[in-house]
Amino acid sequence: MTETAKSDTPMSAPAPQADRPWLIRTYAGHSTAEASNALYRSNLAKGQTGLSVAFDLPTQTGYDSDHILSRGEVGKVGVPVCHLGDMRMLFRDIPLEQMNTSMTINATAPWLLALYIAVAEEQGADVSKLQGTVQNDLIKEYLSRGTYICPPKPSLKMIGDVAEYCYKHVPKWNPMNVCSYHLQEAGATPEQELSFALATAIAVLDELKGRIAPEDFPGVCGRISFFVNAGIRFVTEMCKMRAFVDLWDEILQERYGVEDPKMRRFRYGVQVNSLGLTEQQPENNVYRILIEMLAVTLSKRARARAVQLPAWNEALGLPRPWDQQWSMRMQQILAYETDLLEYGDLFDGNPAVDAKVEALKEGARAELANIDSMGGAISAIEYMKGRLVDSNAERLNRIEREETIVVGVNRWQQTEPSPLMGEDGGIMTVDPAVEEDQKARLAEWRDGRDAEAVKAALSELRTAAQKGENVVPASIECAKAGVTTGEWAGEMRAVHGEFRGPTGVSRAVSNKTEGLDDLRAMVDAVSDRLGRRMRFLVGKPGLDGHSNGAEQIAFRARDCGMEIDYEGIRLTPEQIVTAAQQGAHVVGLSILSGSHIPLVEDVMHRLRAAGLGELPVIIGGIIPEEDAVRLKAMGVARVYTPKDFALNTIMKDIVTLVDPQSVAAE
Repeated sequence: MTETAKSDTPMSAPAPQADRPWLIRTYAGHSTAEASNALYRSNLAKGQTGLSVAFDLPTQTGYDSDHILSRGEVGKVGVPVCHLGDMRMLFRDIPLEQMNTSMTINATAPWLLALYIAVAEEQGADVSKLQGTVQNDLIKEYLSRGTYICPPKPSLKMIGDVAEYCYKHVPKWNPMNVCSYHLQEAGATPEQELSFALATAIAVLDELKGRIAPEDFPGVCGRISFFVNAGIRFVTEMCKMRAFVDLWDEILQERYGVEDPKMRRFRYGVQVNSLGLTEQQPENNVYRILIEMLAVTLSKRARARAVQLPAWNEALGLPRPWDQQWSMRMQQILAYETDLLEYGDLFDGNPAVDAKVEALKEGARAELANIDSMGGAISAIEYMKGRLVDSNAERLNRIEREETIVVGVNRWQQTEPSPLMGEDGGIMTVDPAVEEDQKARLAEWRDGRDAEAVKAALSELRTAAQKGENVVPASIECAKAGVTTGEWAGEMRAVHGEFRGPTGVSRAVSNKTEGLDDLRAMVDAVSDRLGRRMRFLVGKPGLDGHSNGAEQIAFRARDCGMEIDYEGIRLTPEQIVTAAQQGAHVVGLSILSGSHIPLVEDVMHRLRAAGLGELPVIIGGIIPEEDAVRLKAMGVARVYTPKDFALNTIMKDIVTLVDPQSVAAE
């Protein structure tokens, strides 16, 4: 990832030298390492200038493809990488020394980086010349995305391990990509996105300060990069990026004494907002994506140096190669056909922009001070999580009240059929046989390796973790010995324990939402007829950590007066059924990873076996229509997708499922 540069060029005159185009990436990976490798090489041939690797949920959460929690998740939202052989296949015929690779990986970042380095060495690459990024941001995982493994403090230590190792051995690599992207997806306001991300960066730099020689510390600061989100309010988003530039410069100079302006540059990559993409009239998403891209490209002083765009159909399911190509062409047209890169900053001296930037900075500084008073980001995780749940609830309230207009969703819903959908429903599906094939290859890998070498490498890894040593060198030796992802993460779990993050919904009832009085009366009446408070179990089976929807459903149901059972993410079907046996009146499942068919099938089977076959079950997620039909045939009572934004309507459905008399009573 290259660096942004400030320009003193007047906005009325062309810049003396045209700016370089940003890195053009597509976030990609699916099914198998072999299929993903073919996709990468195809995208590079079409003009993509860097790689952005999407790993599947088992890989992200430290499980092998044959683990019980991996069922239905293998290859769905990314590529499965269980061992060196998978990583070797993933980058076959792609010279890593010449590539700039971004890997969206967090809890298992030390491990995936170790595999990447091992493959690079096999290719004969000079490791010191490798360029790329591991996301490696665990704090945002606790707040918004849920692929954490270990508790915060040992996780922060491993982030530091990667940064320390890279600075010494892979100096062109970005060892951490502070990721505010998912904070906005979880409902963060611009001020919260700024402050929570910067607080995360501060926590990491504070961790590193005692591990890096003072004379080298500015160089480490210069390798910290960011990964941000750009929403539809593109003037605000552009001002947010200018605020990021100023605040990062301010923090590095005032808090850490970094004097070299080059080391204080705010370097970031971006994927524009996926949360705002709509299932309804999905062709409109093309315009949304373009407008959002302008927020991170128009202002040279705050221009992204790597851009990846979602596809128009991501609210429907997995994009096809053509859909990804369409988004890549959007970037290429802006970068190469327009004259944008020939000019200095277009907004310097604009009073409206300056005022908005200052207001955002003021709000972010106040929130940063609040977090700092709590002891920093690690100590403030529960506080930040609650703030995000509140902000997301208010965002949804504004859409329901039509204070925020979303074209095709709460206004102008009438539409012509989209010719883009095609016979395949406008998305790509992953063959269910992929999982069994991956498990078979994994078994073959285990059988073919040197068991003693694996045992010895894992012992060295465990010792390093127990002694507080840097785990990256031992991880590289594990990679070369044939250790698997699940085995590596198993050692981290054994040494540091496993963490369950806060849900953010265990708070007092809110009175901000309109239309709750009637719903509360319905819940009270049903509870009276039941003889106890109506109880709603919300469960997230599998490894999908995107809990925003489940949190908002649980939060609204609590506001309506229901008793809520919500234990957060990463539950087995068996755990959900056990919880249902404690007196649930209705079960709600949330799955956004595409694994809904096998997971719901398992839950329904276990409910029937437990004598709970009559218990109403509802499900929410990104679910194609044909899958919704299959789910209802299994006995699911209601299927909700992103188009079902009216939470009060869902609440009424839930009450009616528990007690049909409530409709008549109403």
